[in-house]
Amino acid sequence: MRREVTARQLRLATELRRLREAAGFSARQAAALLGVSPAQITHIESALAGVSEQRLRRLASHYACRDEEFIKALVAMATDRTKGWWEEYRGLLPTPFLDLAELEHYARFQRHVAILYVPGLLQTEDYARAVFSARLPELTPEEVELRIQHRMARQSTAVPYEAVLHEAALRIRVGDRAASRAQLARLLEVSEKDHVTLRVIPFDQDGFARASSTMTYVGGVLPRLDTVALDAPHGSVLIDSEAQLESYRTRFRRVKAASLNTDASREFIHTLTREL
Repeated sequence: MRREVTARQLRLATELRRLREAAGFSARQAAALLGVSPAQITHIESALAGVSEQRLRRLASHYACRDEEFIKALVAMATDRTKGWWEEYRGLLPTPFLDLAELEHYARFQRHVAILYVPGLLQTEDYARAVFSARLPELTPEEVELRIQHRMARQSTAVPYEAVLHEAALRIRVGDRAASRAQLARLLEVSEKDHVTLRVIPFDQDGFARASSTMTYVGGVLPRLDTVALDAPHGSVLIDSEAQLESYRTRFRRVKAASLNTDASREFIHTLTREL
């Protein structure tokens, strides 16, 4: 039995439960297929216990799952023994911080919509320090530094990253004037990277109200394994139901359609920088 359950392990468990339910099997019936107790199926589907490749494939076969790419993806999740850099923070930071880092590590792409704050993957240390220092209840200086270290480590990712930032997120001074200017300079710097696409929505741009919410959309190895991360006081809440995923895909398309193109966005950020 696992003492700690990661988001990746829980996602595997969730997908196995969904397959079983879609096939119309009870946990007792699934247990009979493997020759184990119903409690074992419950443990597997709650991520408290792992599952071997052989057993996973047997279950998929009995559940009439014919999507071999999906099965391979589940097998990879079940057999992966990676100990990522984020494990250094286990017991030091809330688990959702670690779950987000793990999610980003396995991502094929990321899309972000930011309304009030610059996304964590684009923040400078001073900007991040101002964000965490303003948190209530207040964090100790040691806790603030741990969160900053973790956030900076997350920025090592090089997967395709597309962000749409509202003008409010660029204008709100989370820190002082110097920190704001440095943050805008960082955005201009990262926007030149091949894997990064930045777009801006000015206050006077039409068509944004229908999709005005912050979100992080993380692409899995297959679309059905995508995840949406929403900000919460102690980390991120992860969403993975297909109906909700499709809703957030539509939302991102609308936000992107309401944004400036990349060149105009860079010029807009340049203008804000000169104003500071």
